[in-house]
Amino acid sequence: MTVAEELNPAVPDAAADAAGPDESEEPIKQRKNGLYPGVSDELAENMKSGWADTELRDLEPVPQAAETAARRAALSARFPGERLVIPAGNLKTRSNDTEYAFRASVEYAYLTGNQTEDGVLVLEPKDEGHEATIYLLPRSDRENGEFWLDGQGELWVGRRHSLTEAERLYGIPASDVRELAGALREATGPVRVVRGYDAGIEAALTDKVTAERDEELRVFLSEARLVKDDFEIGELQKAVDSTVRGFEDVVKVLDKARATSERYIEGTFFLRARVEGNDVGYGTIAAAGPHACTLHWVRNDGPVRSGDLLLLDAGVETHTYYTADVTRTLPINGRFSEIQRKIYDAVYEAQEAGIAAVKPGAKYRDFHDAAQRVLAEKLVEWGLVEGPVQRVLELGLQRRWTLHGTGHMLGMDVHDCAAARTETYVDGVLEPGMCLTVEPGLYFQADDLTVPEEYRGIGVRIEDDILVTESGNRNLSAALPRRSDEVEQWMASVRG
Repeated sequence: MTVAEELNPAVPDAAADAAGPDESEEPIKQRKNGLYPGVSDELAENMKSGWADTELRDLEPVPQAAETAARRAALSARFPGERLVIPAGNLKTRSNDTEYAFRASVEYAYLTGNQTEDGVLVLEPKDEGHEATIYLLPRSDRENGEFWLDGQGELWVGRRHSLTEAERLYGIPASDVRELAGALREATGPVRVVRGYDAGIEAALTDKVTAERDEELRVFLSEARLVKDDFEIGELQKAVDSTVRGFEDVVKVLDKARATSERYIEGTFFLRARVEGNDVGYGTIAAAGPHACTLHWVRNDGPVRSGDLLLLDAGVETHTYYTADVTRTLPINGRFSEIQRKIYDAVYEAQEAGIAAVKPGAKYRDFHDAAQRVLAEKLVEWGLVEGPVQRVLELGLQRRWTLHGTGHMLGMDVHDCAAARTETYVDGVLEPGMCLTVEPGLYFQADDLTVPEEYRGIGVRIEDDILVTESGNRNLSAALPRRSDEVEQWMASVRG
């Protein structure tokens, strides 16, 4: 018997409501120190009735419904005859009875378009292909008081879609997720699950899965995202466009940041991300002065001083989870000093070489190698490391000041496709539809005695989001100036 058959998904919500609550279910727990000791029978009865019908009957499918269907079809073709289980994940406690904002697993959102907690996509093997079912929490039960007594009830956290509404939105038959774990325990046949998101679902499958087989599923779903479809490219451009506006917002308030701290910069960008998107795609790096030499500076609690540089690495995440990842290094007072410009222009030249190497048929590593060669040449030219350049590159001596790789894949994760095999990612070949960052940098630590004092405390990174096209590449973030003189002109114009 299949999971879908065991759960009888054809039973409508109304029938379940008419049957009343399950007598065996646990009572809804009350907060220990709540001000109300209990619920009177009269109040409980009163809360059951007098509510309007709010079922949404004119819903259109989510914009990516056709794409998610095609993705499920590709997944089905890769694992014929096997049950595939992809959870969204559960809420995580932040403190006591408050939770972190929920973000569904990328694998689940990629295959369904749905983003609600506790959801699970199950692909049941059939004679030909698979039958997909999306398992979700139905609307809060009004008969047993869940909708107003439970901490995740509708009157506390908002309305969720009915199962019928979900079917219309996502184009997938929907069933009650609360019965899924029990059905999975009884199910037979080969099964794979995406691990790390739902402990309850994994426990139900503990004697049916292996780590090796589950990893194959995770790797496939990671590699499937290497080449973006048209919907994804549009979302990435949307994310970048909002990010550009966020950078403009920051430039306009640098005077206020100088009066406070890097937190003002972080908060300013966050406002744009929340107004136009879902969130920031990752923790904003608002690194002023020597903090720019700390690659992942996210404390953002330092001073913002005129005469220093601001390294701002930030990206807006769209409502469909696609994120931009852009970095600009800006003179806080609007003008580069001579030494700042020297270092900045070297990084710009390296980025130009890296971007030029992004094209279909090129090795993935080519853009990194091209950028690193320019940086090594500059370090030799400045007398900071002994040449020749090829020796520096072979020994990796430039890494004292360049530190990181020159880019990564971009998509629903800021470091997208991370579980892909090395031979298909780092050792792979670029194809049209791939999107990656090109982000060389030079970082001279404040305590680095191997460089002249004037270099110390200066960190520069320039990062853009590059789409591989049929004829070469397209810089999705080209609207943000990169050349040093253009950066100064842009900042002056934005400040008005």
